[in-house]
Amino acid sequence: MAKKKTKRRRSRKYISIYDTAVAYGNLSILTEGTTGYSPIGWFTGKYDLESQDFSTWTSEGVVTTTQWKGEDQISMKDMLNEPGQAFNTIMINTKANWVGMATNAVLFNVGAKVLKKAMRQPIRNANKLIRPLGMGVQI
Repeated sequence: MAKKKTKRRRSRKYISIYDTAVAYGNLSILTEGTTGYSPIGWFTGKYDLESQDFSTWTSEGVVTTTQWKGEDQISMKDMLNEPGQAFNTIMINTKANWVGMATNAVLFNVGAKVLKKAMRQPIRNANKLIRPLGMGVQI
């Protein structure tokens, strides 16, 4: 028996502003929980991650310890200059903030779905006005 021809999946011919805003909100929750910056701040943040060595005298001799300065926020520049310590800090932040990030993500996405259903009629009316402009964007 001949194999049935499957229909081709077509991608959308427009960009949804609402879906883009929800995606940015989810990205913001993740980046603020892991790096301490917003998504834009992560790209534009300054390089401030530095190591400082401290020597202390003990009964066994001199013990040198390394402490890091600027670990509260990790930017892209920090990751490029000190990748090991930056990833270590991100892992520590993720372990400390995972419950809050998960709660925020669930509440944010549930709220986004409820808002989209509540705003269905106004969004449809706005898209009727935007679609003929041919900009490739819808709400």
